[in-house]
Amino acid sequence: MASQSDTPRAAADFEQVAERAAGPVADFAPPRLSPLQRLQRWLHSQPIAAPALVLVAAIVAFSLINGERFLHPFNLSLILQQVTIIGVLGIAQTLIILTAGIDLSVGAVMVLCSVVMGRLAVNQGLPAELAFLLGLCAGMLCGLINGWLVTRVKLPPFIVTLGSWNIFFALNLWYSQSETIRSQDLANLAPLLQWTGESIAFFGARLTYGSLLMIGLCVLVWYALNWTAWGRHVYATGDDPEAAKLAGIRTDRVLLSVYVVAGLLCAVAAWTLIGRIGSVSPQAGMTANLDSITAVVIGGTSLFGGRGSIYGTLIGALVVGVFRNGLAIAGVDVLWQEFTVGLLIILAVATDQWIRRVSA
Repeated sequence: MASQSDTPRAAADFEQVAERAAGPVADFAPPRLSPLQRLQRWLHSQPIAAPALVLVAAIVAFSLINGERFLHPFNLSLILQQVTIIGVLGIAQTLIILTAGIDLSVGAVMVLCSVVMGRLAVNQGLPAELAFLLGLCAGMLCGLINGWLVTRVKLPPFIVTLGSWNIFFALNLWYSQSETIRSQDLANLAPLLQWTGESIAFFGARLTYGSLLMIGLCVLVWYALNWTAWGRHVYATGDDPEAAKLAGIRTDRVLLSVYVVAGLLCAVAAWTLIGRIGSVSPQAGMTANLDSITAVVIGGTSLFGGRGSIYGTLIGALVVGVFRNGLAIAGVDVLWQEFTVGLLIILAVATDQWIRRVSA
């Protein structure tokens, strides 16, 4: 029988054994983050922040380099006019990229729709309103073809739109017969098609209706993506299509609708294109598809889908416009302007990759 003096010693031995068995106590305190990690997490939660900071920095830099000439209201409105077409196409491209796809045919669809509108109104004698509506239908049909090949035939979006880019461009040359419809003919027979090129004075600036239309579309699509079930389904499909299917989302239907809406937006871009150049040219907008991707990428939309915003795309288009305009006023050669835009694209993609590696 153990004595009373042995009892404290036994209790102490028991506590030591229990501590060794339990091991170290878990530490639930959040890890300390470095300033760079905190910046990474903040940019991950605010995708629009990085392109907005670049835009502000570019405006400040070029205002210091070029002085009042750059900040003049007319020059700022000129930048807005120059990015209008790419801004509208960028909205369409954003919808596609949010679903982890890409559309190389947006420029060809835009030009084809402009030719359809112009030839139906001028050459075929249809009312301008009817020609405009048929041009919108042509854009939706092009988007439907792309979406059907992606969702039903299960072809990669890159391959589908690369092929349709060549097909739509060939149809454009065939239907237009490589002829340009002059501005005078449009003004006499279809002034509605040139309406987006008209402008209003605003404190020394000249705002075109096309630019205002771009801003209106940006607000409308932003609302659809953030405040409707369709928009949430678009984000979910791009982020994780398998999880979206398990949640009951019909991902193929969502993808098809996205391509149709993108085609409609390309047709609206065709309207702004006619207003911008004043005529209908089958050779216009040759690099518009690449420019739209540039605006989307610089605007912070991830090429891997599920992350990005429409406002970011608009800011990305403005970043490109500000850099090109500021460098042109400073007398920099066009060669180095394109070099700068290419560098911005690489930096934007690298930043996106870094932000996506943020710890959960």
